[in-house]
Order: sequence, then C-alpha cells, then structure tokens
Amino acid sequence: MTDHAHDLASVQEATERLLTAVAALDNAAGTRPSRLPGWTVGHVLAHLARNADALANVLDGRPMYTSAGARDADIERDAPRALDVQLDDLRESHAGFRARAAEPADWTRTVELRNGVTDTAARVPFRRWAEVELHHVDLGIGYELEDLPEEFTEREIDFLAERFGGHQEVPSTGLRSDSGRVWTTGGGAPGGPVAVEGSAADLLGWLAGRRDGSALVVKGGALPALPPL
Repeated sequence: MTDHAHDLASVQEATERLLTAVAALDNAAGTRPSRLPGWTVGHVLAHLARNADALANVLDGRPMYTSAGARDADIERDAPRALDVQLDDLRESHAGFRARAAEPADWTRTVELRNGVTDTAARVPFRRWAEVELHHVDLGIGYELEDLPEEFTEREIDFLAERFGGHQEVPSTGLRSDSGRVWTTGGGAPGGPVAVEGSAADLLGWLAGRRDGSALVVKGGALPALPPL
C-alpha cells in the first residue's frame, strides 16, 4: 500500500538535494544543454516548477494543465530566466505543492493527470518524487542514476514495468537486477520471453529512456525497443 506521507517526505529530501546542487551553479548554467533533447538546463528547471503547480492542481481536482500547448508555452517562457529566479520559483512551487498535500483529504480517491491518465491520489507524491529525481539527473550537473536512493530506483522500476506491462509494442520481458530483484513487463507483442539483466541503475535508465541499454545483458532475443513515456 502506498504511503503518501513517506513519499512526501522523500519529495522534500529530493527537492533539497536539487536546490542545493542548482544553487552551486553559475548563472550561465541555465543556457547550457541538458541531457533532454532540445532542452536547456533552464527548460528542465522551468518544467520542474510548473509540474509542482500542475500536481497541486491534480490534488485540488482541477486539470493538470489547461492544455498541452499552454504547458509547453509556460516552459518556453520560463526557461531563459536567471538562475536565482529559477531557484525562487522552484522553492515557491514546491511549497505550494506541499501545502496542498498537507490538507486533509481522501487519499484513496481517483485523480486525473495528463492525457486522461488516472491514478489514486496517494500515488501523486511518488509521481512528484520521480519528476524531481529523474530531472535532477537530466540536468547533467553531476547527479547520476547511480546516485538515486535505492528505494526510489526499485520503486520506479516497479512503476515502469507496470506501465509497459501488456504493451502491444513490447514482447514478454523479464528483468533481473544485480541484487537479485526480478520484474516482468511487456507481453503484448509477439516474441520473447526476453531476459534483461544488469544493475538497477542501468535497468531504470533503459526503462525511463535515459540510457540505450547497451550495458545490459540480453538473452532470448534483441533488447526490446520501448515506446516513449
């Protein structure tokens, strides 16, 4: 069962790590390319701030974003800002999300995210935790997948294996980490079963579209091509 209070505390810790790391950058860092194609460091920071607002909207029963176009326009508008402005915005948007999450609520209720995706309210804090951790890595400022908390890495693999479970483009695939944890995913496409083994960081990187999977050991066929998240 999801412990939203635990996950909110983890969001706080992850956000503090992120803010400390970004505060150590020089002001020109915002214009440098991030690891996400077409996005600068400033784009990633702007997205993180607006995502906190958006998930507060979700908890409040409002649309996550007014539209896909508005979401993209807000990120483009905010990306060029000075680093101190980005930091202030991240702090304020995070505080707003925390304040909304601290209000008494039915955490078993169903909420709607983007593109008609639904989930329980209790899973929203974990979704925010994932945004902060993975986009911290995407900044390309020294925080790597190997630096992620072990609990987060394994739970995000759980989440992504579930997301690709039964997907019509992914054959039956078994995952095994160096620690012995196993997962299954795919199964909607012909072929398989394919066995994929490697470190938890490399498995997560492949599932999350952050690594090409070349460090993984694959048996029973080719490494499946995963659809974009």
